[in-house]
Amino acid sequence: MVQWSHRKTKTLFLMSTFEHLSNGIRLSSTDPANVFPNWKGERECWLFVSPHDDDVILGSGLLFLSAVEAGIKVSACVTTLGDSGYCTPEQRETIASVRRAETLDSFRILGLPEDRLFFLNYHDCGLEHYTGHYPAIPGPTTIAGSTGLSNSFVWLLRHVRPTRVFMPTSTDIHPDHQIVHREMSICAFHAQGSIWPELGKPLEEIPELYEFSTYSDFPSPPDFRVITSDALLERKLTGIMAYRSQEQIGALIQLHRENGTREYFRHLVFPFLVPGKYNNLFDSTPVRK
Repeated sequence: MVQWSHRKTKTLFLMSTFEHLSNGIRLSSTDPANVFPNWKGERECWLFVSPHDDDVILGSGLLFLSAVEAGIKVSACVTTLGDSGYCTPEQRETIASVRRAETLDSFRILGLPEDRLFFLNYHDCGLEHYTGHYPAIPGPTTIAGSTGLSNSFVWLLRHVRPTRVFMPTSTDIHPDHQIVHREMSICAFHAQGSIWPELGKPLEEIPELYEFSTYSDFPSPPDFRVITSDALLERKLTGIMAYRSQEQIGALIQLHRENGTREYFRHLVFPFLVPGKYNNLFDSTPVRK
């Protein structure tokens, strides 16, 4: 047996390896505290944000399982209803409820308590219509009198209070993924400010942001990797199989089995403007008169 520093003891069979490329050096450890920057100890809390019900397990299922096995408090959010995901005419009226049940089954397989799974209930394949924060009449996406993805995400961040957020890469080809990435990025900033006090107590600091990919390559090479056991890969594949209403499920299983026990992630540095950053660019260039 190997003693972990994160509340649990794990067998070597289930242990994952976390890796970080930094300044030409590969940090590698079975203890995530040795790899992830600004580790918060017992306060570590990871939030996985999914545009659609199956995106987290497809893009980061192994990391999700590894975090659960490491004793890290993990939460997940599904942004849309999945109501555009029907594959037969007969499914059109029932697919949202079917996919919600499948989502619950899949996250149970991943080991997530149901009270840490959040559904935001926006319509699928149209998130461009729900960006921002604006007053609303009561409805399935209304929180504290307002709606919009910024409203929902700020409430979610202040409620969960994560130290790290994992979301789709900005280059994923699906527009819903791009919008979730953009909205969550600005909401991480908003959530630590005083704006919209009805949505909860502001965060003490902006959480660390990371991106995973489900469709497309990263905008620049990833700098984090997780390597797991075959047992965790099988659990990921079993969790994918829970989405049995999706006709392409067999192809997805085959794809992720071939990819094996590795997943990749990219750390995002919040792009704050530093006053004077560009001074030298102009000041050091000769003036032509």
